[in-house]
Amino acid sequence: MCILFFKFDPRPVSKNAYRLILAANRDEYYHRPSKSADFWDNSSEILSGLDMEEGKEGGSWLGISKKGKLAALTNYMQPQINKHAKGRGALVTNFLTSGMDSYSYLKKVASEGHLYNGFNLIAADLSTNNGDVIYYYGNKGDPEPLFLNPGVYGLSNSLLDTPWKKLQYGKQLFSDVIKHSQNLKKEDLIQELIKLMNNQDP
Repeated sequence: MCILFFKFDPRPVSKNAYRLILAANRDEYYHRPSKSADFWDNSSEILSGLDMEEGKEGGSWLGISKKGKLAALTNYMQPQINKHAKGRGALVTNFLTSGMDSYSYLKKVASEGHLYNGFNLIAADLSTNNGDVIYYYGNKGDPEPLFLNPGVYGLSNSLLDTPWKKLQYGKQLFSDVIKHSQNLKKEDLIQELIKLMNNQDP
């Protein structure tokens, strides 16, 4: 399953603390051709992986821009898939290239949510004049985007923070890592997060 964990603290007390720490795995659709995370050929402002499958080219599952826009997508597990639904990966890239703030964008997405198979979308505006803001929307959950307060979150193939065993276990491991993040060099923190995301238990 796709899974991501993030800690959001827009006003950390310690000057050495991170405002956002995010770790994500894309554990499905291995057969689908894709490009690894890199700056786009047509834009040195946006960094993401990109789908290369015919009909879904240019979509993504996680990306960030130098302007502080961030988006992350997971699919929602459902028994039947509509093969004629719109590609979900464009939800990420469209936000990264849009001039809309995260709330306005997710409101627009919510009005069109029925056109897609199940998904969860995180959209963030970082380094804005109004401070860091993160919203969540899932088209199988509440109809309105959810403002996220500072905290630690986990997201997989159900709604945000659904208490699946794997998600709860990973969230605890993630919390353990970030407790020590201020005492780790950036490279060491990255390695700890990679180790976490490679964990095969339980």
